[in-house]
Amino acid sequence: MIIVNDLMRPEVLAGIRGFIFDCDGVLIDSFAANVWYYNRFRAHFGLPPMSPEEERYTHTRNTFDSFRHILPPERYEEAMRMRETFDYRLVLPHVRREPGVRGLLLWLRSRGFRLAVNTSRADTMDHILSHADLTGFFRPVVTALTEPRPKPASDGVLRILSDWRCPREEVVFIGDSVVDERTARAAGVRFWSYGDERLDAEVMIPDFFTFLRNLRRAYAGGAGHAGLDS
Repeated sequence: MIIVNDLMRPEVLAGIRGFIFDCDGVLIDSFAANVWYYNRFRAHFGLPPMSPEEERYTHTRNTFDSFRHILPPERYEEAMRMRETFDYRLVLPHVRREPGVRGLLLWLRSRGFRLAVNTSRADTMDHILSHADLTGFFRPVVTALTEPRPKPASDGVLRILSDWRCPREEVVFIGDSVVDERTARAAGVRFWSYGDERLDAEVMIPDFFTFLRNLRRAYAGGAGHAGLDS
C-alpha cells in the first residue's frame, strides 16, 4: 500500500481520468448522524440504542440491510413505512462535510476529471449534497435505488463506466470500508482507501488536503500529461 504523502512518486497518479467517491465516511462525516437516525427507530420499537457493532454496520450498509440487521424481522415493514414519512432534515445538523473535500473537487473539476458517487444511501442524497454544498460536482450519482443490486455488487460502478465511456483502468474508487473495497474489486477498478490503512487498497489517502497537494505536485511535474488531464 502506498500512503499519500509529500514523498510519494507522482507516477502513481498518472493515467487517471475519473474518481468515484463513496459518500458516508468519504465526502461527509455522518457517523453520528447515522447513529442518531437508526436509534430513533429502535427507540420507537422499545429497543435499546445500537451496539458498537451495529453502529459500524449501519454506517457502511444500505438502509434496507441496516433495518434488517438492527430490528426484529416482524418490525421491518413498519420501519419502512415510517421511513417514507420521516423528515430527513432532522438528521442534517448531525452531518458535516469532510475537511478539504470541496477544495479537492473544485480542483479536480477544473482539470477535467470525471467525478461520480456510488453510495449505499437510498433517497437522501439530494439532501446530503445540498447540505454539504456539493451539488453539481458528480455525474452520475448512483445510490442503492439506482441499480438493481447495490454495493458491494459491481452494478453501480459499471453504470458509471458506461456513462463515462471510460475504461476501468483509468478510474479509481475512493472508499472507507470493506464494502467499498469489495465493490471496486467486483468492478475491476482501482481501490484507494480514505483514512484506513487496514483495507486492501492500492493507495491510502490520509486526508484531502494532503491528497490535493500531491495531485497539484504530480500535475506540475508532468504526470498529468500521461493521463491526468487527458
